[in-house]
Amino acid sequence: MHVPDGFINAPVSAVAGVVAAGAVAVSLRGARKELDERTAPLAGLVAAFIFAVQMLNFPVAAGTSGHLLGGALAAILVGPYTGVLCIAVVLLMQGVLFADGGLTALGVNITVMGVVTVVVAYALFRGLVLVLPRTRRSVTVASFVAALVSVPAAATAFTAIYAIGGTTDVPLPKVLTAMVGVHVLIGIGEAVITMLTVGAVIAVRPDLVHGARGLSAPLKLRVDGELVDAAPATPVAPAGSPKKLWIGGVVTALVLAGFVSFYASASPDGLEKVAADKGIDAKVEPHAAADSPLADYGVKDITDARLSGGLAGVIGVGATLAVGSGAFWAVRRRRNATTGARV
Repeated sequence: MHVPDGFINAPVSAVAGVVAAGAVAVSLRGARKELDERTAPLAGLVAAFIFAVQMLNFPVAAGTSGHLLGGALAAILVGPYTGVLCIAVVLLMQGVLFADGGLTALGVNITVMGVVTVVVAYALFRGLVLVLPRTRRSVTVASFVAALVSVPAAATAFTAIYAIGGTTDVPLPKVLTAMVGVHVLIGIGEAVITMLTVGAVIAVRPDLVHGARGLSAPLKLRVDGELVDAAPATPVAPAGSPKKLWIGGVVTALVLAGFVSFYASASPDGLEKVAADKGIDAKVEPHAAADSPLADYGVKDITDARLSGGLAGVIGVGATLAVGSGAFWAVRRRRNATTGARV
């Protein structure tokens, strides 16, 4: 759902840029409460992992593919504020290095793919966790539903923005129907990927999953006919260290982007397909970074498609990991400095 330049006019793109900048500013402040010495490295990893998985387009209908948006996954793993920042970092790297998503449309993309998906997914996720039994299975089920709903919600948000600032005159009801219809199918893939990833991390380090915190309800004992809280049990050591989880995640992201991505579907994604069918792309503009050495997820002057795409994917994962980790460590240090000043 990476919106290119030319789909949305300049005034609406500028307003979306202001909205996105405001959301990032609010998220930078909110992320200070979500990030600590354990979760800051995980946040950088989440951004790199989402970058890698977004390269894996999967078929959803005849001639149409989809890929992970990642807002639900990021929000559940590292928190909603940090989740918005994760998606913003991914979109920035994709737009600047790989000419994927317009630069003038960066605000639109962050708003649609980052803010909308995170807000919708996390609100639904928290609501489901409150009413479901307090178990790890409930977290994975809630993550599935939240991710599923977040994708057509983002498609609806794009259609609303296009209704206000679209550069072509197209029948909007048909666009909305087509966008939501195909993105419901994409949402199923998003939900499966999110559920499996959240479940895998919970199985190893549930304490690092933001959405799984506070799962264990206090044990109750009946004393003289009344229920009282039992003494807390001795905490069980987590199954794996954060360092092992981080290394395993980085290796997985590199394999996905550097090798598995070669086998991804080559069909246009949901937005590209709808844009071509409905004429939304009539005034699309060339990307400002079209001459980038990594444009279109390939390394310039390397003729072997497998090697070019794989190397570009590895570079992308490394760059996203470096930028994301640096940003989140800076936010964490800012939190520590603020806490220290208050003390």
